[in-house]
Amino acid sequence: MLKQDLADDEWGAALSEQAQEESTQTQKKANLDVFKDLADNNIKSGSHPDIDFIMDIPLHITVELGRTKILIKNLLQLTQGSIIELDGLAGEPLDILVNRCLIAHGEVVVVNDQFGIRLCDIVSPADRINKLNQ
Repeated sequence: MLKQDLADDEWGAALSEQAQEESTQTQKKANLDVFKDLADNNIKSGSHPDIDFIMDIPLHITVELGRTKILIKNLLQLTQGSIIELDGLAGEPLDILVNRCLIAHGEVVVVNDQFGIRLCDIVSPADRINKLNQ
């Protein structure tokens, strides 16, 4: 009787293990199917479906020639033709900020009598995240 109970337990354990393995494989297959659907959607649309809703959010782009600090009394003395000295050097790349966060450096260009900025160097995502944490 003891051998029979032991054999039943072994069979029960083996069947249970097999059922768990089949369940795990089914779950993995289901997960892969979800990723496959996402990949197919990305290929068709060219972008991730969850990001489409933020595409119309306006952003403020600022191009910075340089910075300086002045006292209020000096600011009040400024008149037309006054010169404010900036810390940026002539010919140095300009800072391009999006919502006050540095994203690139560029240079001034003129196109059809309008100023523009040519991007020279884009700040890496890791550097942007590091600046946010500071």
